[in-house]
Amino acid sequence: MDDPSKISVVIPVYNEEANLRALRDRLSPVMEGLRRPYEVVLIDDGSRDGSLAILREFVADPHFRVVELTRNYGQHAAILAGFSVVRGGIVVTMDADLQNPPEEIPRLIEAMEKGGYDVVGTIRRERKDSLLRTLPSRLINVVARRITKVRMTDWGCMLRAYRRHIVDYMCACREHATFIPALATYFSKRVTEIEVGHEERFGGTSNYSMWKLINLQFDLVASFSDLPLKLLMYGGIGMATLGVFFGIVLAVARLQYGASWAAEGVFTLFAVLFVFVGMQFFALGVMGEYIGRIYREVRKRPEFAIEKVHESAPEPQA
Repeated sequence: MDDPSKISVVIPVYNEEANLRALRDRLSPVMEGLRRPYEVVLIDDGSRDGSLAILREFVADPHFRVVELTRNYGQHAAILAGFSVVRGGIVVTMDADLQNPPEEIPRLIEAMEKGGYDVVGTIRRERKDSLLRTLPSRLINVVARRITKVRMTDWGCMLRAYRRHIVDYMCACREHATFIPALATYFSKRVTEIEVGHEERFGGTSNYSMWKLINLQFDLVASFSDLPLKLLMYGGIGMATLGVFFGIVLAVARLQYGASWAAEGVFTLFAVLFVFVGMQFFALGVMGEYIGRIYREVRKRPEFAIEKVHESAPEPQA
């Protein structure tokens, strides 16, 4: 049963068996210290290690629930799956690798309730990630600010707090390949962020490769903007203008210096041809990506499928 005073913590899990018990041991005392009803919703996103077996052990504690997905759908889809079953009035998201310290959760709740905010984001202080993680993250921050028109510093940190009505709006969207922090700002009237600590990954290896970060970047741009299509249009106009100018220059040079000046024009022709063919293939690729997304939306397939929700009964009383 839903409880506006309850705190729901949503944590996606994918191959995190090395971190889960430490996560529970640090998270439970923090939540107990809040002295209010709470639940922890852990989403197994098709883990291939022993994560699900460990998560099933956790449901002996009635505060823990485990959502088992049918396969791996990705971090943001897993979070939406968790959002679909939460019961609390405030929903906190965080990663399972303990880079987001659970001890920061009370500060998010306090900031939200004192300021009356819809969303509380976080800024990772003294970030512990490698340069290959921080550089794409900085690019995502710049793009997200320009697209959403919301000036938040750190869009990539998953330690965030949302009011329940914002969560319900996001669940109602049923969008594919969405970027949750940006989507939340679309429905939010008051947004803020606070500084939080950041730690080294407790165990295991990161599930975010460079390729996944690139896909996340494109998800952000394509889900909230038609900027790539506009860039192609403006680029085409620019290329056409340069082509006309270049043609005039070649014609004048040919008349002045003769046909031998540019090997009868063969090399120039190939150079221009390669540029335009490359631009055409790039344009087709971008438009094809948008069309593919339209196709996935039209099919209306669910973004995730829940195999089972593991929980103990009865639910603890407030």
